[in-house]
Amino acid sequence: VLGTPFAHDLGAGFLSADAIANPPEFAHLRAVCAFEGTGRKLVHALKYRDHTELAPMMARWMARAGKELVAGCDVIVPIPLHRWRLVSRRFNQAADLARALGHETGRPVLADALRRRRRTAQQVGLDKAQRAANMKGAFEVTPSGKADLFGKRVVLVDDVYTTGATVSAATRALKRAGAANVDVLTFAMAIARADVAII
Repeated sequence: VLGTPFAHDLGAGFLSADAIANPPEFAHLRAVCAFEGTGRKLVHALKYRDHTELAPMMARWMARAGKELVAGCDVIVPIPLHRWRLVSRRFNQAADLARALGHETGRPVLADALRRRRRTAQQVGLDKAQRAANMKGAFEVTPSGKADLFGKRVVLVDDVYTTGATVSAATRALKRAGAANVDVLTFAMAIARADVAII
């Protein structure tokens, strides 16, 4: 469910201890790589150094890592930035990844269906509980997005999965608006054992 890598194949249907103890809001999560080394450098280059030309390459890898998720979805939705953060950053890295993923897979992208209701603190440096509190009620589906999302199977796209606070809050908003299913696809994932590749 969580896309957590294991040192060896434990067989189909095996769930991690975290997925059993804390079932996620979303159905499945997939990521291309661990959020360390080259994976971290690529995310930071895209997000903080304006290397938007990386998005198509990263999206191709995401299409491969999340092949079964994208094949079963109706629409792709990126995690939105608050409008003030979008003004300061000038682009939304999740939206760039989502658009490139849509181009790669032929799936429609609803870049404006989900929005931030309020400004949230930066998640960097916050623990799991603080991140969850920071994201609580942060997202809503736009009026036009409600019609586009009702009954749809959604792939929610972000650059990094850390504790799940952001994608969980966004998933709750999408489900309240009538989305039938929400899967999450990110480029990188923060994991305890970063020496194991996510496949």
